[in-house]
Amino acid sequence: MIRERSDTIFQWINGIIMVIVSLTMIAPMIHLLAISLSSSVHAEARVVYLWPKGFNVDVYKSLFAMGDMWRAMGVSVWITVAGTLLCLALTSSVSFCLARPQMPGRTLLTRLILFSFIFPAPLIPTFLVVKNLGLINTLWALIIPSALGAYYVFIMRTFFRSISNELIEASKIDGCGELGVFIRMVLPMSKPVLATIALFHAVSQWNSYFGALIYIRSRHLHPLQLKLRSLIVEGDVNSGMDASNFDVGSLQAPEVIKAAAILFSTLPILIVYPMLQKYFVKGAMLGSLKE
Repeated sequence: MIRERSDTIFQWINGIIMVIVSLTMIAPMIHLLAISLSSSVHAEARVVYLWPKGFNVDVYKSLFAMGDMWRAMGVSVWITVAGTLLCLALTSSVSFCLARPQMPGRTLLTRLILFSFIFPAPLIPTFLVVKNLGLINTLWALIIPSALGAYYVFIMRTFFRSISNELIEASKIDGCGELGVFIRMVLPMSKPVLATIALFHAVSQWNSYFGALIYIRSRHLHPLQLKLRSLIVEGDVNSGMDASNFDVGSLQAPEVIKAAAILFSTLPILIVYPMLQKYFVKGAMLGSLKE
């Protein structure tokens, strides 16, 4: 009885703590939403907190009418989707090879990958490699250098090693080669780890702006986060934007534009995250046989 009561108290305390932590994460987004929906006068006076004052949606109408902003959104979507697919293809294939005991030289390769994880490539040598490959001012410069990460390789290799070896041998008896085992058996069983790495890489790719700042020269190739950086950090509210899209009140309140742009840039990730969240918890046994 005492133990059950202690467990109940612990669950209540744990729940209250998690609610407080969640509120600290949600409150900034609510604050930005309130500012973006407020009038210019209240936003300039900095009297808006968690509820809009002088309700106004004109900034969103103007934001959605910006062709330059949608172009940056398209660039971000392209590098995120292409980069994530390339990352999954390379990471899964390398990890599967390293997880197979028959792979010759896998110990040496594992150590080399671990070395790259401990001592990542410096900025200047990486820039020189990208430049010599002719990738400067192309979107591939934002995709290829980060396509294969040692951290993801070790996560996926550990996951592959947990798959029952009897299932792999049974697939080979049925006529599958190594490639067939990888595509037909291993990958379908690896949805949790694939979804987790896909989300990690997609969020990292979506939020990245430093690579574009270094490698991209053309403004029409700027991703959304670089546009957002010029808008917030540099204070260039009219960077690449048609000022005629904004009324006078909005032009006098850059805080409203910044808040709306931040919410605009986070919307795609907020849509994708619930779709992949269910794969974070592995709900079924990966193998039906025991070693």
